[in-house]
Amino acid sequence: MQVLRIIYIPFDHLHRQFGALKLADKKHDVIVLVESARMTSGRKWHKERLFFLISSARHFAQELRTEGFTVEYIKAATTIDGLTAVASKYNGLPIICAQPSSFTQMKQLQDFGVEFIENDFFLTPRSLFTQWADKQKNFLMESFYRAQRIRLSILVEGNEPAGGAWNFDKDNRLPPPKKYEGPNYLKHARDEIDLEVAKELDHTPTTTWATTRKGALAQLRNFIDNHFAEFGPLEDAMTTDNWALHHSLLSPYLNNNLLHPSEVIHAAVKAFNTGNIPIESAEGFIRQIIGWREYVNGMYWFLGSDYRNNNQLAANRKLLPLFRDPDATQMNCVKQTVSDINSRAWVHHIPRLMVLSNLAVITGTNPQEFLDWMREVFIDASEWVMVPNVIGMGVHADGGQMMTKPYAAGGAYISRMSNYCKGCVYNPKLRVGDTACPFTTLYWDFLDRQKESFVKNHRMSQQIFGLKRLSDLPELKLRAVEVLEGLEKGEI
Repeated sequence: MQVLRIIYIPFDHLHRQFGALKLADKKHDVIVLVESARMTSGRKWHKERLFFLISSARHFAQELRTEGFTVEYIKAATTIDGLTAVASKYNGLPIICAQPSSFTQMKQLQDFGVEFIENDFFLTPRSLFTQWADKQKNFLMESFYRAQRIRLSILVEGNEPAGGAWNFDKDNRLPPPKKYEGPNYLKHARDEIDLEVAKELDHTPTTTWATTRKGALAQLRNFIDNHFAEFGPLEDAMTTDNWALHHSLLSPYLNNNLLHPSEVIHAAVKAFNTGNIPIESAEGFIRQIIGWREYVNGMYWFLGSDYRNNNQLAANRKLLPLFRDPDATQMNCVKQTVSDINSRAWVHHIPRLMVLSNLAVITGTNPQEFLDWMREVFIDASEWVMVPNVIGMGVHADGGQMMTKPYAAGGAYISRMSNYCKGCVYNPKLRVGDTACPFTTLYWDFLDRQKESFVKNHRMSQQIFGLKRLSDLPELKLRAVEVLEGLEKGEI
């Protein structure tokens, strides 16, 4: 075999038909994957997350070898150390790679002399998103999403939306039914590679996440067959009866590219065209893939590498102990959410936004500390998705570049959309007193603290005006101090 070049495959480029591998030649290419110590031990990574990423990469390397490729799977201190060793072994041959998914890795590989080909792991090329963003006064996801529907010819009739509306949010906000179970999710058996990785990490993995392309495809089929039709109406609901409801559980596979978004969309549209999937479920799911996911990736690159450092609300509280320890709080919603994260490194988007991020913003938690924690504990927490999601949407640290208003709310929202408040020691209807819900108390305290920041925001005027109607505001502010001190001590 005459080796002519080296193809480097990051752990989130695991697809044979996309990225640099679509150009691969068994006779002349060496495929390289690097498992870096910085990746495995550099931070307090959730072991389930590490297990998934590493085992998926090792399975992928094995599949490439079975196909006939020469594969170098290297353990090294850093990615660059690994590539340096490979380059030395193969006499400095050129290294190619699809454009990486983060600014940090892009610069590291660029400085090392890696040649890039265009990243095609998304449906929207970065240059095309920039063309859209350059023309916008406000970066409204809804505008991008509608343009995507037309550009990709998905759920449209000409330039008009199928079903007569661009979104069906009003139909997709049902609270959870009582004692709701729903169909079971897949359990993925563990093979020798899985067990080897688990042993190295000293971790007992769940059976929740597949680590192979075959398993990811099975997860997609299970969602389409058993959950897709019911997905929409309950997509915002939260319940202790069912940790996933009808969510697809596909984000980890999309983010490490065991599945390509085009495959997921093809399966969803095909199912919708049978007439068995209600449009509110089809539209709600498809919007997450071609709308929000593509928009967030585009905004990550458009806003630049310094965007992650935004802290426009001057939030400087240290990360509260309850984010890591569910026993550090008496709030059922937070206790349940963090327990679920600790178990399987995942909760769906509403607990992430309306419990975790909501709590971070109304407590004034430092956005970079909160971002780092979110990156560490979620199985699908790629840099490109977490930076805009947290800084822009979750904690409104960017001054409104992405979202015109913060997603701050009191306990009433959580009570309406979940069963978490049942049996909780705190009452979501109360603002003051020992049994007042901390979310309700801190929501109004947050509005009072930040009223000057939002006084000219037309989407916040009603909430800010509501402060004037609070006869107990002085008492509320005193209670807020007690709550914040109690949260810091792990006693609330």
